[in-house]
Amino acid sequence: MKVLLLKDPKDRGSGPDPYIQELGLYGFEAALIPVLSFEFVSLQTFFEKLSHPDHYEGLIFTSPRAVEAAKLCLGENSKNEAWRNSLKEKWNTKSAYVVGKATASLVEEIGLAPQGEKCGNAEKLAGYICASISLESLTVYQTAQHPSLQESLKNYFSKQGIPASITFFSPSGVRFCLQHIQKFSGDLINQIKFAAIGPATAEAMEAEGIPVSCTAENPTPQDLAAGIKKALYL
Repeated sequence: MKVLLLKDPKDRGSGPDPYIQELGLYGFEAALIPVLSFEFVSLQTFFEKLSHPDHYEGLIFTSPRAVEAAKLCLGENSKNEAWRNSLKEKWNTKSAYVVGKATASLVEEIGLAPQGEKCGNAEKLAGYICASISLESLTVYQTAQHPSLQESLKNYFSKQGIPASITFFSPSGVRFCLQHIQKFSGDLINQIKFAAIGPATAEAMEAEGIPVSCTAENPTPQDLAAGIKKALYL
């Protein structure tokens, strides 16, 4: 049974994508189509803030891309040296919060100890963090539709047919993909079981009139695969 995941594949150098692997264990033939392209912004400002840990009580990394931005900030020799010699140690006296396991593993790679990875979504993480803490946000990347998205979806539907399930991984994915899915699936769209990786994505789907057959309890391959199986075999 074929399922379509609207997400970027895992970095090629780090092995097979875990969502493909997990769905395969359930007998699903899963395929990935990248939805978003990313542009990193405000990196100098980001490093300036990282250079002053005394100004903050902690860090909140909202996605793997946010950690990638941190890695880019620290890519220059002088900045990396400052991080290794003093900044990392100072930040490790504070809290580094994340929503899920994928972001947590990347935070560990830059030498920090993540907290909150079992929360699963932003709402639960907010409850995990003391409500009285003052927060400062900084946008370090922007999203746009992946340049090959429309052609990739067209090729998938023409060669593979209508999938049993399609999973959205972000509200942006809903915005960018829905019109193409409607076009290429036509009247058969009602045969598709739509899944969401989390509640924010599910809300975006519902706002567009998409029936949500399942929402992963946590944003993990295991929870998503179990949810899709339940939705397809009810």
